Amino acid sequence: MRDRYIFPAVFNYADDGISVSFPDLPGCFTCGDTDEEAIKMAEEALGLHLWGMENDGDPIPDPSRGDKIRIEPNERIFLVDIWMPQVRKEVQPIYVKKTLTIPADLNEAALKADLNFSQILASELRRILKRGNAA
Repeated sequence: MRDRYIFPAVFNYADDGISVSFPDLPGCFTCGDTDEEAIKMAEEALGLHLWGMENDGDPIPDPSRGDKIRIEPNERIFLVDIWMPQVRKEVQPIYVKKTLTIPADLNEAALKADLNFSQILASELRRILKRGNAA
């Protein structure tokens, strides 16, 4: 895993906005209405795409040279620079160990059902907080 990646992005200009693709990263797309928005979205898309590749153990290709990428008259190449330590920090949650007490019969039934206590607690806390029903 590297800390910094710079990949060429192809900005395709159309009447309805700017679509962004990364020739070296199939499936990594985004868009924006302005250059500024498209660049911001390209940085976010690139960071998340690379983070996913890292977590899946997929090899990350070397970026193509800009002069090797064929573009159409309505397209431009931008280099998108991403600092992965920041992406990893924002995407990967930090977990905190909590100790709790539940009734023994619930514990036994949940263990038999092979339930993940942490996942259930986190999911239910998110649901309650989203609803705004936290006591």
